[in-house]
Amino acid sequence: MARQKGIIKLKGTIGDITFYKTKDGHLAREKGGVDASRIKSDPAFQRTRENGSEFGRAGKAGKILRTSLRSLLLNSADGRMVSRLTQAMVKVIQADMVSLRGLRNVIDGEAELLSGFEFNIQGKLGTSLFAPFVGAIDRVTGEITVDLDVFIPANMIVAPSGTTHYKIISAGAEIDFEAETFVEAHSETAILPWDGLPTVAISHTNMVTPASTKPLFLALGVEFYQEVNGQMYALKNGAYNPLALVQVSGL
Repeated sequence: MARQKGIIKLKGTIGDITFYKTKDGHLAREKGGVDASRIKSDPAFQRTRENGSEFGRAGKAGKILRTSLRSLLLNSADGRMVSRLTQAMVKVIQADMVSLRGLRNVIDGEAELLSGFEFNIQGKLGTSLFAPFVGAIDRVTGEITVDLDVFIPANMIVAPSGTTHYKIISAGAEIDFEAETFVEAHSETAILPWDGLPTVAISHTNMVTPASTKPLFLALGVEFYQEVNGQMYALKNGAYNPLALVQVSGL
């Protein structure tokens, strides 16, 4: 690909050159590739079809996971989160040691590989929240929990400039990747002052289906606020709010 320069930026196709806009700027590339009908039928492209099938499955799996956590992601996701999650899902699917190539899936893969996934690269949970926490998934009861002991916010939460307050958020999700359905519950603290005074202990319980046989996920995050004249405003429109998967049980 080539980067467009000059005052006038082009979009569309002229001859064999396609001009388009991305987050990296205005780019151009030469048209090419193999005819789609050949890819669908030619035995030489069997591997391509298999890879495409699994990539599509990864995309759908990522979408249902994002949808299940939508209430938290509205304020806690970076612009490339979708593609990063799809790539992570591809690795989950490739870990399937049971199914044939092209038929590998999340259920038979290793969903636990998603543990630690950061939904916001601009503000990672791992570099924002240093207060010790314990996350747990209890399949028998359906309880997906997270507990934080007493801590001092100014010492244990790295907040962006302008922060006066914060909120701890969490969610539990039970996802049926085959049926593309989910059960979700989420919790949040009140908006708390980001200061040098100890907090009270924080305990969240997010209920899903007891004795579930589906993959279960626990997400934990922080939202930052600034108080102005008695009103709370989401800081930077959530650009630095961290959110991550801290526990995953794939079964």
